[in-house]
Amino acid sequence: MLISIDMADFIKMILDPWVLFGFTAQFVFFLRFVVQWWVSEKKKQSVIPVAFWYLSIAGSLMILVYSIKQQDIVFTTASVLNTMIYLRNLALIDANKKAQAQTSTQ
Repeated sequence: MLISIDMADFIKMILDPWVLFGFTAQFVFFLRFVVQWWVSEKKKQSVIPVAFWYLSIAGSLMILVYSIKQQDIVFTTASVLNTMIYLRNLALIDANKKAQAQTSTQ
């Protein structure tokens, strides 16, 4: 089945503010992989930098807003659960840094 859409309708759809927001959200989410790849290349080993988790949270929250607007229960649920995991990773990183700081001052 082919989808038929004329150019004017396509442009109108693409320029919709919510569609632009959705694409921006996906781009922010994609940037986390660019950051992870760049840091790994720089260190010559696979690394997940803290910025990866912040971009994950930002992208996931933006996708959450978009999915609520679009009334998409699948992406809404996934975005909430993903954000919880990303926040937990940041909490673990913070706890590890605090433990290391305590160990080095003793």
